[in-house]
Amino acid sequence: MKRYMVTAAAAALLGLTAASAHAEIKIATAGPMTGQYASFGEQMQKGAMAAVRDINAAGGVLGQQLVLSVGDDRCDPKEAVAVANKFVNDGIKFVAGHFCSGSSIPASAVYNEEGIVQMSPASTNPKFTEQGFANVFRNCGRDDQQGDVAGAWLAKHYKGKTVAFAHDKQAYSKGLADLTKAAFEKAGGKVALYETVNPGERDYSAFVTKLKAANIDALYYGGYHTELGLIVRQMRSQGLKAQVVSGDALNTAEFWSITGDAGEGLLFTFAPDPRAKPEAKTIVDKFKAEGYDPEGYTLYTYSAIQIWAAAVTKAGSIDAKKVQAALHSGEYSSVIGSLSFDKNGDRTTADYTWYEWTKGNYVEVGDVAPKS
Repeated sequence: MKRYMVTAAAAALLGLTAASAHAEIKIATAGPMTGQYASFGEQMQKGAMAAVRDINAAGGVLGQQLVLSVGDDRCDPKEAVAVANKFVNDGIKFVAGHFCSGSSIPASAVYNEEGIVQMSPASTNPKFTEQGFANVFRNCGRDDQQGDVAGAWLAKHYKGKTVAFAHDKQAYSKGLADLTKAAFEKAGGKVALYETVNPGERDYSAFVTKLKAANIDALYYGGYHTELGLIVRQMRSQGLKAQVVSGDALNTAEFWSITGDAGEGLLFTFAPDPRAKPEAKTIVDKFKAEGYDPEGYTLYTYSAIQIWAAAVTKAGSIDAKKVQAALHSGEYSSVIGSLSFDKNGDRTTADYTWYEWTKGNYVEVGDVAPKS
C-alpha cells in the first residue's frame, strides 16, 4: 500500500511537471529589427513585449502564459521566409507581423500552409489580404484607402500645377505610389513625372535634378523615411521648395534626424493618432513612465496581440481554424479602438488623416491646405 502511494505521488508530480511544461503559448513578432528600417522594428518589439507582459500579468490566455519570440527580417523577402520557417519549427501559434508588405506577403504563404494566424500591424499593400488566406489579417488600413485620401487632396490643391510621383520599387512603396497616382488621375489630376529610385542609396541628386528640370510644385513619394529623408534634404540644398507628400512610413522620429530643418512642412497620411485614444491612455502612460514614446506602430503591434488573445479566449482554443473563425465573426476592443474584420482579414473600418512635420515633430493636422 505504501509503495502504491509513492508511485501515485510520483505520477501526480510527473503529470504536474508535464502540464507546467506545456502551460505556455508561443507567439512572435517579426519585422526589421536591424537595418535601415530598424526604428519600426523597435516600435513593434516594444509593443509586443508590453502586450505579452500585460496579458501575462492578467492571467495569460486560457490559463497559459505567453512566450514571445522576435524575428528580424530586415524588410527582406527572403529573410522573411526564413524567419517564418523558423517560427514554424519553433511551434509559434501567432505572428504579429511582418512590417514591410514585401516581407508580409511571402511570409504569409508559409503561415497559411502551416496553419499559423498572422496579423500585420503595418503592411498596407492590398495584395497581402487578397490571396484567399483565411489566417491572414491586418489591424492597419490599406494603401488604396490612404491613396484615395492623398490622391484627391493633391488633385484638389494642385489643380493645373506640376505634380510628380516616385517610389523606391519595394512592394509597399510601389503599391502606395501607384494607388495614390490612380486616385489623383481619377480626380482629374495630370501626372507630370513618374520616377523610381533605388532604396538604400546615399546620393539622390540625379533624381532631384529631374524634379528641378520639370519645375515641380509637388512630389508624392511612396516609400520609407530613410530614402525620403535624404531626398528632401538634397531637394532643399538644391533650392527646390516643392511640397513633399508621402504615406504612413513617415511616422518615426528618425525622419527628422535625417532631414533636420529640411523636413519642415512635409505632409503624410496616417490613421488618427492611436496615442490619443482613450483606450490607449493607461498603456501610453506606462510607456512614457518608462521613458518611451509609443509612436507609429507600437500600439498597433500591442493591439494585434491583444485582439488575437481575445479571439483565442472566445474560441476557447489556440487552434488556428477556430481562432480565424472567431476573428472573422467578432468585434474586439483594443488600445487602438474596437475592430472587426471582413472576409479578407481587413478592418471593416479604417480612416486616414494628415500629419505635418514641424519643428522636429509630426503633428496631426486634419484636412490641411498647402502653405504656398
